[in-house]
Amino acid sequence: MLLWIAALLGVVQGLFMFLPVSSTAHLVLTQHWLIRQGYDIPAPESPEMILFDLVVHVGTLVSIAVVFWPSLSRVVTGGVRDTWTWVSSGGRAGRELMFMRLGLLCALSVLATAIIGFTLRASFERVFANPLAVAGTLTLTGVLLWWTDRLSRRPRGLRQFTPWMATVIGIAQGFALLPGLSRSGMTITFALFVGLKRRWAAEYSFFLAIPTILAATAVQSWGVLGEVGFNGVDWRALAVGFVVAAVVGILSLKLLVFLLLRARLRVFSFYLWALAALVAFGFLDHGVV
Repeated sequence: MLLWIAALLGVVQGLFMFLPVSSTAHLVLTQHWLIRQGYDIPAPESPEMILFDLVVHVGTLVSIAVVFWPSLSRVVTGGVRDTWTWVSSGGRAGRELMFMRLGLLCALSVLATAIIGFTLRASFERVFANPLAVAGTLTLTGVLLWWTDRLSRRPRGLRQFTPWMATVIGIAQGFALLPGLSRSGMTITFALFVGLKRRWAAEYSFFLAIPTILAATAVQSWGVLGEVGFNGVDWRALAVGFVVAAVVGILSLKLLVFLLLRARLRVFSFYLWALAALVAFGFLDHGVV
């Protein structure tokens, strides 16, 4: 893979990772377009290209750490403190261990995602090779975002966050492994559906991304390195994509938080529906997108 192509895909990932329009779908569509232009890159559904997609996803985790550092550091230090309190008291802490509880709920969400991902993995990977299926999932994401902005004020904070809510969000994230179903869009949308306040819906969504993406990257890396090698995606391309995605992702994430808190996510619905129409009616095949 040429380094400028890796940088281009890094820009696509960084720009669309946090905007609720599915970075994976945009990566897949960009890769299909590059192949049709005659560039020699692995197929979007190939293990090595899926690995590249995951590596640039890891790059955007740096963006989360930068933008949400105050909240993230508070959650991590609070979780360590709560865990120590629980252990040192023999499991009989005399106060609410909110951060430890939040960590356990996050683990429950990741487990729900893993169950969906491993169960339906083969079916999901076939969608990477089918632009028309991507058009359908893009349309669905647009509908969900439109519906989200019409929801009334959400009442629940972290203290009212339940295992059932964490499971629902984890299942939603599992289905977001499909290209076209935005991970941020699905997790934020379903967090709002189960009653979580907009601020906490956003923060939980992006905190949840950290263990989920790292775990998915580890699993995919093991498969690629152990079975087929890189086959056209070397470490330099991975490094360029990683760095570019991280830098661009910071700006994208700040924009999403601004729009989410003002209930303006529906502006992306029109974009998603237009893109889905372009894909569905074959404009991708003619090199237009």
